[in-house]
Amino acid sequence: MDRAIVEKNLQQAREHVALGRQHVARQREIVAELTTRGADLAEAIRLLANFEESQAMHLAHLDRLQGELSEWDEKHQASGPAGASTS
Repeated sequence: MDRAIVEKNLQQAREHVALGRQHVARQREIVAELTTRGADLAEAIRLLANFEESQAMHLAHLDRLQGELSEWDEKHQASGPAGASTS
């Protein structure tokens, strides 16, 4: 894959992780508010679990892309600049 595409995907993954972090934090606040009011927590907890699961997937995707970019860089640094002389 082209480095520019990996970088674009990496930026999108970072945005997804940041947004996911916000969703998880807000849902935890909602669970705490409902707990204080003595409300039914079942749906709020289910939604929190879904957000946490999605966040774990976002983080795994981010890690894969970071690894892919590192591998790309290592591969291209090892081969040196295109057309470079070895003398």
